[in-house]
Amino acid sequence: MARSKNRIQVIMECTEHKTSGMPGMSRYITTKNRKNTTERLELKKYNPVLKKYTLHKEIK
Repeated sequence: MARSKNRIQVIMECTEHKTSGMPGMSRYITTKNRKNTTERLELKKYNPVLKKYTLHKEIK
């Protein structure tokens, strides 16, 4: 079966880790439906470096 052209892969990056100045980064790869979700995703995901749930925003 062919894949749908509406579903694309996106990279999520932690916003708190970026501003904290700590080395490393927290990124997740997920998929979203381009047709239903036109704006950028914002999800709460676990950051293993900070050891807590933080806001991750779509970068690609």
